[in-house]
Formats: sequence, structure tokens, C-alpha cells
Amino acid sequence: MENKGQLKFIKTKMKKTVAKLFLTAFVFCSIISANAQITLHTIGDSTQAIYDPNVSDIRGWGMMLPQFFNSGVVVNDRAKSGASSKSFYMEAPYWTTVKQQIKVGDYVLIQFAHNDEKNGGLDGGTDPANPINGTDYRGTTAQGTYKDYLRKYVNETRALGATPLLASAMCRKYFSGATITRKGQHDLGDDFGVPATDNTYDYSFAMQEVATEMNVKFIDLTALTKTLFESYGDAACTAQLFTSADSTHPIALGGTLVARLCAQEMYKQGILAPYINTSTDVLINPTSCDFGDAYTGQTLTKEVTITGFDLVPASGTFTLSVDNGFQIAANKTDTFASSITMNYTTGSLAFTKFYISVTQSVGGTNTGTLTVTNGAVTKTVPLTANFITLTGGTEVSLLWPLITNNTPVLVGPATVVDQSYSGMTLQSYAAPNGTSTVWPAGSGYDTTRKTQRNVIEGGTWPAGEIDEVSTRYIQFGIKPAVGTDLNIDLISLYIGGAGGNGMRCRISYSKDDFVTTYVAGEFQSMVANTMNAVSKIPVLKLVAGETLKVRVYPWYNGSATGKTICLADMKIHGVALPASSLSVNQFSENKMILTVENGFIKISKAPENSKISIYDLTGKLVLKSSINANAIPAPKTAGLYIGKIESQEGTNTTKFIIP
Repeated sequence: MENKGQLKFIKTKMKKTVAKLFLTAFVFCSIISANAQITLHTIGDSTQAIYDPNVSDIRGWGMMLPQFFNSGVVVNDRAKSGASSKSFYMEAPYWTTVKQQIKVGDYVLIQFAHNDEKNGGLDGGTDPANPINGTDYRGTTAQGTYKDYLRKYVNETRALGATPLLASAMCRKYFSGATITRKGQHDLGDDFGVPATDNTYDYSFAMQEVATEMNVKFIDLTALTKTLFESYGDAACTAQLFTSADSTHPIALGGTLVARLCAQEMYKQGILAPYINTSTDVLINPTSCDFGDAYTGQTLTKEVTITGFDLVPASGTFTLSVDNGFQIAANKTDTFASSITMNYTTGSLAFTKFYISVTQSVGGTNTGTLTVTNGAVTKTVPLTANFITLTGGTEVSLLWPLITNNTPVLVGPATVVDQSYSGMTLQSYAAPNGTSTVWPAGSGYDTTRKTQRNVIEGGTWPAGEIDEVSTRYIQFGIKPAVGTDLNIDLISLYIGGAGGNGMRCRISYSKDDFVTTYVAGEFQSMVANTMNAVSKIPVLKLVAGETLKVRVYPWYNGSATGKTICLADMKIHGVALPASSLSVNQFSENKMILTVENGFIKISKAPENSKISIYDLTGKLVLKSSINANAIPAPKTAGLYIGKIESQEGTNTTKFIIP
């Protein structure tokens, strides 16, 4: 449904602004080749980040940005939940890895402020473990460290041959009557009793000063979203634009409108204007649907949004159809079919979500097309999904029961990565509540079942947290056994809060130390003493040298003590198969020759003091030599084996056959 704010900013603004500015912007940017493949990298915080629609209703505006660009620009949304300008720069998985993706001619859009304000305008130092005076280390000062980090991003982006863009943070939904408050606009001056004319604590103003100082294009999303949100009003913003959990994070429509404002302002300023989608009829997000990988038999579902403006005819029906085994539904709970219809009037199709699903019983890639048409306007979106069949192999099950200790139970060939903590500590093993704990149906547990109860270091949860803290987590992990690839097909656990209803958390996993992060579960609201089931079917292959890490990031919705996060039955499941590729490092394979002769395995051309270990394909150690052994007895059973040769120069792993 649309109200006057949506009509004003979606229909009128897009139509008039684009029409009036097209020629000027085109001339300004005509030096850009129409055939260039440019990446727009976006860095920032949770208001911009990517979310899994299957586990959260939040949609960072960076997720919604690609629909406003044509194929000449690819959006690389690298925003990170909980990040400030400081933490994103300092912590290894973020800015360091973004820089590795930047190529000459790219653009980097920089948006920070929400988490820079963590200490109410004070700096938190540079040591996450020892912030200044117990503050949150992510905090910066608007006129000091915040500017310093913005300058670093600008300088380092330019050094890579790319163009930096500064975008002030979208407003928070902090209303006083019909107006967004000063604090909602990222100006903390009221907290210090300074007048509105004093910009000492104004992060958006500080960013604008850096933009002027360094001659960087500036997109004032703070001012733009202030106008947008005020046109809706508090109640409509709450109902239509923001998640119910807080006044900061947008949902699908909110994220789309903020992304649209950003694209409009970029067009107005001549930033990538030839690549901005100036169409005002039908907008579909995402512009291509890559469902990723799945195991055969697994059903994948993708959320898609559609909006229409200035449609001809003014009233009619859109038919949305899919082919090649893909199916579509207006709601997740509806029966999926090959097509659905959407009616519209007054030339506008209201912002609407719908869903596409796909499943396949055999391995291989499936491609299809989403077609949207009302007879006069037709749009298509490519659909792709890849299905993987796991055959044979050895089952791997790793379980931390977490009843009386954190000792895991491992079945199958794999290596355990022990539970560890950062910013958290173990409190006890006990039931969340001995008389009233609620477990999910089917768990088989009652109120006496113990859990691992964990608490923040120091015991006091800080005020003002609405998202994860990257340096506060509980971690579990697994590695493949030598000579195997480990295909992960399940991550599950029970999780809950004890002592109050304010516990929140996100469960994430990664195989590259959280450069690439996936979400297994998220709880923006938790009822005390109630355990929740989390179950995620990832499609991940771990090869030699890779580790799957699963992290629980907890926070509390206010300052509190005596609150714990409770964990039980942390499980990682998968299938181990013979290694498809084995790593060779530090010395080349051609320096070592392994042969099987007369019942012995012989080694030649290996480094001094080498020793060899022989494993079967389940990862079981079969034989191991002493140092300097030139030959060892070969296994008695014919088959494929793994030889691991170790020396001071490194480790070499290779396959061989016993005939």
C-alpha cells in the first residue's frame, strides 16, 4: 500500500528529477565508456549490509541498490553489521579485504556514523580488549578520529585508482512530534548542551567537511532521509519502513527508498549517471536471481520485490511467470505455481514482495527466467540455481552437548576446532530456569536439562547496543581430516537467554575467517528461559587448509547484569569424501618422488629429515615413518591412499595407489 510520502518520493521525485537532470549528468559523465564494467563497492554498517531474508526482516539499503543500475555497474555490498569507521578499518576481514577487490576505475561509497556514536561522541581507543575507560572501542569523535578514518578510506581508495564517495548515514527513526530529532540526524550536541549551531558532535557535518577538504563527492543521505521519514510520519515509518525491533534498521520498502534516494542524488551530481537505471515503469530487485548452491532435494527460496510507476495503461494486471522448474508465490506460505498476477490502478504498482523457489532431484545447474508483463511493459530477470549430489563418502558428526563441559563428540574423519571465547566467558552449566524453561517441540528436553550459560566479560551488558559486536562472540569449528574434503550439510543448535527478555544474538558462519559471512540464525527478540532451535543447511566444501567457524554474537537491549546466553547441542554435520585437490606448499612436488616397490613405499628427492605418514581415505593413520626413513612397509590392502611428507621446509600431501 502507498501513502503520500511513498508517492512523493517514488513517483514524482524519480520522474521529475531524472527527466530534468539527465542531459546535464550525461554530459558530465560522458567520458566514462558505456562498455566499462565498473564495481561500486559499498562499505558501512548494518543499515547498509546484506541480510538473509529467510532469517531476518531487515534489508540494508545496499542490498536494494543494484536495481538502480544497469549492467555496466556491479554493486559489491561489503557493509558490516556493527561496524564503525574505526572497526571496519582496523579489523582484518573488512577494509583490508575490500581493498583486494578494488580495481582501477571502480568507486567506493563510504557510509559510517551509527556505531561511531557508541560512546556518545567520545573515542574508545584502538584496543578492543582494553577500550578507554571501559567504553566501546568502536566509538570515535566527530571532529577527531571519525574524520581521521574517513581520510584514510579516501586516500587509500585513490591510491588504488578508484573514486571515493562519502555518504552520510541515514537517519534513525527518532521523532519528536513530526520532526526527526537532532540525535536522529547523528548530531549528539543535545547530550552536551550545545546549541544547534554548534557542529562539534555532528557526524554528518564532519563527513561533509572531509568531503570539502578532500574534494570528494558528498551524498547527504542524512538530510534526504530526514525529509523522507518526516513525509511518512512516525506511525507510518514504524509500520512500513523500519523493523519492529528498533528505530534504526530498514525493512524492504525502507531500504528500497533509501537506495533510491542515493541513486537519485548520484544522478543529480553526475556520479555514474550513464549507468543509473532511469526507468520509471517497473523496477525489480534483484535484477538477477542467483540462488547459489544447494544439495539435491533441497528447496531454495528467494525474495524478490517489484514496484511500478507511470504505468500504461493506468489500470491493469501484471502476470509474473517463471519456467524450467522454478515456481512463484505471492507469499511464502502460499502454494507455489508457475505464475501469479498482481492488479494495479492509477498508474502505480505498490511496492510488493513475492517469492520464487526451486528444487531439483539431480545434480547440475538449472537456469530459467522470471517474466513480468502487463502487455505494454515486459521485464525479464534471469534465474540460476546449482544443485550438488553427494554420493558415497563417510558421515561426519561433531556435537557439543554442553551439559557439564564443552567436550565435543566426534564421529567420522574430521578435526575439531575447540570452543573459544572473545569478549565472553563461561558462567556455569545449568538450566536457564530449573522450573520453567521452555524447549522447542521435538527436542525431548524438560526444564531440568542443563545448558552452557555464558556471560559478557565483566558481567555487565552495555546500554545502547542494537546489533552484534564483531569482537564479542562464542566460537566453534571443524576442519577436514587429512586427505579428505568435508562437505558441510547442517549447522544446528539450541539457544536462549536467561535472566531477562532482552537477550539478542546472531549466529554466523564462515570458512575464510569472516571475510565472507553467512547467517545461520538471528534473534532480534528472545523470551527469557525459552530455548530456540536454529537449523541451517549450508552448502560448503572444506578442503585442505580450510576451517569452518561458527560464531554466536550476543548483545542485550539495555544495560544489565545477571543475564546469560544459553547454548545446547551445538552440531556440525557433513560428509567426508576423498580429496579432490590436495595442497602442496613451501616446496614443490617435483622435489619428492614416492614409489611403491616390492611391498615398500620409497621416498627420494625429499628434504632432509623428512618423515612420511600414510592415511586411508577415511582419514585414519595407517603407517608412520621415523625421521630419515628411506622406505616403509606399504599397506597390505590395495587401494587409494594419502601420503603426507613433513620436513622443516614444509608439508607435501599426495595421493598414491597400492595395486
